Amino acid sequence: MTVPLDKVGAITLFVDLDLIFEDDDSAAFRLENTIVNLLDAAAAHELIEPGAVAGPDSGSRFQLTIWVDDADAACAELEARGVTLLNGPLDRAWGQRTACFADPSGHVWEIAQALAQ
Repeated sequence: MTVPLDKVGAITLFVDLDLIFEDDDSAAFRLENTIVNLLDAAAAHELIEPGAVAGPDSGSRFQLTIWVDDADAACAELEARGVTLLNGPLDRAWGQRTACFADPSGHVWEIAQALAQ
């Protein structure tokens, strides 16, 4: 008998994660210097607008984040190199200043600076 392996039933990570942000649409956990953010796809548009969130059958559905000390300076450098920002820099409710851009392949990248608490 062949068992079809065409669906993921669950993803379970056995780690010690601190919940650093939670709302109705997301839960973010810190693992050393990496944040794992689980976000409802319906709420993702706010992060990348005017970019579009791909549908389940339309392509990539993720965002890559680069930590920086100064989001404004990083954005100025990107723009000086001809990169068009999708949004930002914006102060976010979860304590970061962010901006997004798309690379030539259409992948969305975020610049993120931790704000003073």
